[in-house]
Amino acid sequence: MTGVPASAAGGSGTKPVRGGKLGTAAVNQASLWNIANILTMVRLLLVPGFVMLLLHNGGYDPAWRSFAWAAFAIAMITDLFDGHLARTYNLVTDFGKIADPIADKAIMGAALICLSYLGDLPWWVTGVILFREIGITLMRFWVIRHAVIPASRGGKMKTLAQGTAVGMYVLALTGPLATLRFWVMAVAVVLTVVTGLDYVRQAVVLRRKGLAAERAAAADRASGASAAAGASGSAEAER
Repeated sequence: MTGVPASAAGGSGTKPVRGGKLGTAAVNQASLWNIANILTMVRLLLVPGFVMLLLHNGGYDPAWRSFAWAAFAIAMITDLFDGHLARTYNLVTDFGKIADPIADKAIMGAALICLSYLGDLPWWVTGVILFREIGITLMRFWVIRHAVIPASRGGKMKTLAQGTAVGMYVLALTGPLATLRFWVMAVAVVLTVVTGLDYVRQAVVLRRKGLAAERAAAADRASGASAAAGASGSAEAER
């Protein structure tokens, strides 16, 4: 949930450039079945398993909640690795770009909704986080033809705070640890709101710049067409 969808695939037959830019050719040549996309699919498959483990036996069995935490932790780890592999080895597919953010939101959304359903987490916390995550994802698609909003350091900190806080709530913690998880979640909520507002600002700026560039390009084309028409008219008059 780093912000920029990065899951993808390889198999072009050419040696990838570490950390290199992903060109259109790399996207088109990438194969669907590769390690980055497989990790994304594993994360998607973990969602129903995680829900069943968390809600098993009424949702309050410490052992089953530990199993649910393990599934959640695996999902969070695969989120880190599929994006890193995709960026490093130029493993990009259209499937990856769509499935990666869906998998991110699915596991986090499932955890938040289940925790609120069990009464462990206030519904307003779940609402704030899900509203921000879904809204920012839609906003990225809104500005994607103008520019890509990069994942900020604050966004990465938000993802880490959310994952840590939710993981602590999934576990059946008591005493000081239960108090600690409350404050970790408070930090996650603050980062969620602050980074969300920053992304909105970036999106508005990028869209304005993109529209201005499009208008300038259209004006240049119109000017060029007028000049060409004028030259053609002059040539006809000389004849």
